[in-house]
Parts: sequence; structure tokens; C-alpha cells
Amino acid sequence: MALPFSLHPNKNDGEDETAPSRQTPPASVAKGGLGFRLRTGLTWLLLLTLLLCLFSRMGLDTGLIRQKLPFMLGLHLSPDGFIQGAALTLVITLISMLFCILLGIIASAGRLSASAIAFGCATFYVSLFRGTPLLVQVLIIYLALPQAGIVLGAFSSGIVALSLNYGAYLAETIRSGVIGVPNGQKEAAMALGLSRGVILTHVVAPQALRIILPPVGSLFISMLKDSSLVSLMGLWELNFLAQSYGRSTYHYMEMLATAAAVYWLMSIVLELFQQRLERHFGQGYEQQHSQR
Repeated sequence: MALPFSLHPNKNDGEDETAPSRQTPPASVAKGGLGFRLRTGLTWLLLLTLLLCLFSRMGLDTGLIRQKLPFMLGLHLSPDGFIQGAALTLVITLISMLFCILLGIIASAGRLSASAIAFGCATFYVSLFRGTPLLVQVLIIYLALPQAGIVLGAFSSGIVALSLNYGAYLAETIRSGVIGVPNGQKEAAMALGLSRGVILTHVVAPQALRIILPPVGSLFISMLKDSSLVSLMGLWELNFLAQSYGRSTYHYMEMLATAAAVYWLMSIVLELFQQRLERHFGQGYEQQHSQR
């Protein structure tokens, strides 16, 4: 909820309110027209056609792709009765997202805290996991922790590594969104007698979400692709199956191209979900600017 006023003086207070606005409509409004969407769709169709023409000239074995695709999508269970392929990739990604959000919120609260201990713990965590490669973290959690008596399975190790790594990045994204909310909004809410909890959940959070959603969407799409690193631990996720089928059939290009297409389709679904959230949390902002 964006408050319609702020305690800070407006720089345009001396301007005539009856004068025509010099501001252009938000870009999202201009991009919402039917003509723009139609031209965008045609552009996508043209580029997709060119991409398919390129792959058609490679002489790929489409029969092999049709044979292995159900297994790579996870429509069949692995020999040990566990999920595999894209289904396992999605499960790992979704569970990691939940823990990542929890860690990001806690760490961002520490980064914004006035407590030196909380600030120190948060900054140490963020620095450690942003400053070391994800691949190294995966291997340390899976191979090194057992030497300290902490034994995690491959599935748990993958989730822990992804959650810790992306939680550090998410913490900084959340922090930037919170400090991006104008102080006048918070001060105006306090002047109205609103409690800290109400200010946080009804004033700061909705406005911060509009700022952090685009980078958070990019983080989660990167997490979806980086989940392929759990294949190093023997999990039968999408990348593992693509490499295994490529080695056994000597048709690496078919399997890798199929895996890339599946990853792309899953990423598109996340992008569409992100766009819906951006439109939802940006409605008030667009209405406010369209009225000026």
C-alpha cells in the first residue's frame, strides 16, 4: 500500500497543478497494447523458426529424441523407484526456493538490523556464500561434511547447497528493495499511528516487492538451471539423464539439445509467473503515474 502523501516536501509543489503533465506513460502501459504484443509474438515466431531450421540442418535423430523424451521429462520412475528427469529438477528447485526465501528474509533482516551481532552474522553468511563457487559448495557439503560427522544424502545435499548459495544473493536483493522504499512513506505511516508490523506488511513490503521481483525472478531461473550440478552426486535429474543417454547412444547433440529445450520451457513458465506477479504488485504504481 503506497501512501498518497509523504512528509517530505514535494519538489513540484510550486508548479501549477492544472498544467499538462510532461511525464510519459509507464513503459508497461505502452507495452500492453494489442499491436505491440502481436509484433512481439511474430518476432518470437520468426526467431523460433530460424532456430528450428538451424537444428533441422544438423541431422538430429528425432526418433531417438521421441524415445528418450518421456524419461527425460520424468514421466517414468528411475530403476530404484524414485522420480527422475525434469520432474526431479523441478522438485529440487521448488524445495530450494522455499528454503532460499526463508534464508533470504532472515539474512536481509540481519543486514538491516541495528544489532552488531545480527549484522555480523548476516554479512559473514552473505560474503561466504556469494564469494565461493556453487560447484565447490556442492562438493564440500556432499563430500567434506561426512568427515565432520554430518552425513547428508545426495538429494538433501543438493537442496542445502542451492538454498544456502541463492539465499545469500536473495538477502541482498531483499535488502535493496526495502531501502528503495522512500523514507517519507514510512514516516507518513508512523504519523498516522500505524504499528511497526502494519507498516512493514502493508506499506513497505508491497512497494519493496515491486522492486525486487525482477531480480528475484532471474535468481530463481538461474537456480533452475544450476540444479543440474546435483548430477555430480548421482541424482537422475535432467542433465544427468541427458549425459547418460548421450554416452550410451553416442548421440550427445540430440540429448543435450532436448535437455536445453526442456530447461527453456521450464524457464518460460517461471518467466510468465514472474510477469503476473509484477503486474499485480505494480498496479498501484502504474495507476499513480497514469493519473499525473
